[in-house]
Amino acid sequence: MHDDITDIPGIRVGHDTNLAAGTGCTVILCATPAIGGVDVRGGAPATRETDLLRPMHMVEAVHAIVLTGGSAFGLDAASGVMRYLEEQGVGFDAGVAKVPIVPAAAIFDLAFGDANIRPDSAAGYRACLQATAEPVAQGNVGAGTGATVGKMMGPALAMKGGLGSASTQLPDGTLVGAIVAVNALGDILDLQTQKVIAGGRNPTGGFVFDNPFGNTTIAVVATNASLTKVAANKVAQMAHNGLAMVIRPAHTMFDGDTVFALALGAQTQTHPDPATTSLQVSTIGAAAATTLARAIMKAVRNATDLHGVPATRL
Repeated sequence: MHDDITDIPGIRVGHDTNLAAGTGCTVILCATPAIGGVDVRGGAPATRETDLLRPMHMVEAVHAIVLTGGSAFGLDAASGVMRYLEEQGVGFDAGVAKVPIVPAAAIFDLAFGDANIRPDSAAGYRACLQATAEPVAQGNVGAGTGATVGKMMGPALAMKGGLGSASTQLPDGTLVGAIVAVNALGDILDLQTQKVIAGGRNPTGGFVFDNPFGNTTIAVVATNASLTKVAANKVAQMAHNGLAMVIRPAHTMFDGDTVFALALGAQTQTHPDPATTSLQVSTIGAAAATTLARAIMKAVRNATDLHGVPATRL
């Protein structure tokens, strides 16, 4: 296993990275349509196609998800992913056309590099061309290129955030993976020690805050289990606990915190009893939270110095 989201069979990940401009996008492609869910907790999200993932809406299958920089401008990257998938004959069959279902979420990185250059349709298309099931590049890549953390005292004392990914195999063989772009206003903590590993720097050494004000984190969690749309939304909801484990506080009015969930297991016609289903969903949701927390730590630990913003050495 790679210890990243590509350990989930059928998942491919591609990046488009612009180091000079300090931005980029990441696409998560599904080899077969996946059951999707979402939970948006932040008070200031930049998202696309999230409503259709909710249980009361008709469409269940998701063909790709985009994580992007560029704030709301960067959501245009999803158009390029749609163009790529349409060329592959992939999409929801609407009779007159196949419409690819490509939800997306963005981080605000306009203040990091060149605010006039944002991921666009061409960037999303290029990310698809780069998509692979090989180990996921992490750190200053894709949606994590312009990510920073620890901005309570302004950008001069910030540290690099980035893109991270992790995976977990449960005792019954079920796989759970996560990929995340970490662009937190506050500090990142180690899951085990609860010590700050990246955040606002103190000019005299150490970190400014151990209790940050807010953050913006966007992520995808995925599993090879077979889940309903309702269950996928519950997994997305539980996965948000991973943010609270290593970023504090989460889900403020200044956040864009959004977690998507994908279930790639083959759908069956059998209906297991509610107790069995509830146990499965709860177990996967708990694993998604801890896996996402590890992915967040890997994002900052794989980041490197960029545009004068230092990366963690912890």
